[in-house]
Amino acid sequence: MALIYVVEDDENIREIETIALKNSNYLVKSFGRASEFYRALDDILPDLVLLDVMLPDENGCDIVKRLRSQSATRRLPVIMVTAKTSEMDMVKGLDDGADDYIKKPFSVMELLSRVKALLRRSTEETAQQLQVGGIQLDNARRVVLAEGKSVELTYKEYELLRYLMINAEMVLSREAIMRFVWGTEFEGETRTVDMHIKTLRQKLGPCGHQIGTVRNVGYVLQSNPEA
Repeated sequence: MALIYVVEDDENIREIETIALKNSNYLVKSFGRASEFYRALDDILPDLVLLDVMLPDENGCDIVKRLRSQSATRRLPVIMVTAKTSEMDMVKGLDDGADDYIKKPFSVMELLSRVKALLRRSTEETAQQLQVGGIQLDNARRVVLAEGKSVELTYKEYELLRYLMINAEMVLSREAIMRFVWGTEFEGETRTVDMHIKTLRQKLGPCGHQIGTVRNVGYVLQSNPEA
């Protein structure tokens, strides 16, 4: 049973999130301040964190940066919950290291759907066999097939594809891709991602169109992209 930490200073929203998650058979601990959340992390790491952006003692984006800077919490799944709805706010949350975001007000069904999807993705991250549409990846043998045909990839191209497949159907910022594939921010060098995406699309042949571009944000791998 997955353990989820809810970090939200609004008592009513915190209660709604907690009840909804518990009714879906998740274990839940909730906190109204960042300091309480940090103390709980010292005791046990959760499987996922629902994190409000505006907290009384620390900004949620700064919390994500702190989590990503420490080895123990670097890959801890985080969904940002924010009342801010502009594209720039969304991009900033993703760039700071959040895995997903949800905008207030939200429906309980949307919340549960995103939690379930992110928990599934974090489990798949260690999976040996992945398939998205016509693309298959065997991580044990480091073999990639596109429509049944073998595809020869460089090390970085392979890691890029694996990251896209782990997070299939989710928009990934260029900065997030840089962190995962190259292991660093490489600020100002995100054109490297664009170049690798271009060659990856070419090598995947007909399956290359599964990698979509999201303007001003990054990329998304889809099972059945629109024609």
